[in-house]
Amino acid sequence: MTSPQRSSALAVACSALGDRAGAQALAERLALPFIGTVKPRQVCDYELLLFSDEQGLALQATGKGAPGPVRVDFSGGKAGYRREHGGGTGQMVARAVGLQKTRAKLHVLDATAGLGQDAFVLAGLGCTLTLFERSPIIHALLADGLARGLLNPAISDIVARMTLHEGSSIDWLANAGTDVADVIYLDPMFPHRDKSAAVKKEMQLFRPVVGDDDDAPALLAAALNAATYRVVVKRSRKAPAIEGPEPAARIEGKSSRYDIYSIRALPNS
Repeated sequence: MTSPQRSSALAVACSALGDRAGAQALAERLALPFIGTVKPRQVCDYELLLFSDEQGLALQATGKGAPGPVRVDFSGGKAGYRREHGGGTGQMVARAVGLQKTRAKLHVLDATAGLGQDAFVLAGLGCTLTLFERSPIIHALLADGLARGLLNPAISDIVARMTLHEGSSIDWLANAGTDVADVIYLDPMFPHRDKSAAVKKEMQLFRPVVGDDDDAPALLAAALNAATYRVVVKRSRKAPAIEGPEPAARIEGKSSRYDIYSIRALPNS
């Protein structure tokens, strides 16, 4: 990642209906200022807030005209739509992982979990997911979304198949040995040129606190040493492959693609 956020860039706050005690504890854990109960559009001293409201934890820009919050919501929005109408194992991420080629319940390690959207799709298709997120800010958002998901009977069984860890997956993989997961999935943060409003909003909020994953080649190398069957890398469609060996296959969509690095054939069952 790039260097940590400036002290004036980010604070923790809550709404009148938010979890004030939880927000204060989070601020202490992340060594960020807690500015109490606020209305984000009226905040001038900080560019971004980790903001607790009645819907959970969100990353929220401040000031008038700022875009809406980004939060992890597995029950509605894009995740809910994909769960109900996504197309099952025909989805690109499922095909890239290999779910159309095996009946085995794969263990997938998502080494760059982000907001957990692809991991949730794979968990919904029966995979067991181990997630790593090294940004403390994004980890907090994802942990909050998973906790809320476990309380929702409609998706709790899916979320129960997702286990989140905080920290660098590179460090963990380097010491984990071989065959630590059937498939290792990577979606490193690169400069995005996608102009869609949703991507633009997320990237606007994430860049100041996350930056780019400049060590993606090291992550790919570590993943190739640790995966049992394959490593899958999500990229923008026209972006070059990560520095390292050439992928064995690619699956391309309109705006993104999946580079597949095969190690051995997937099991039949």
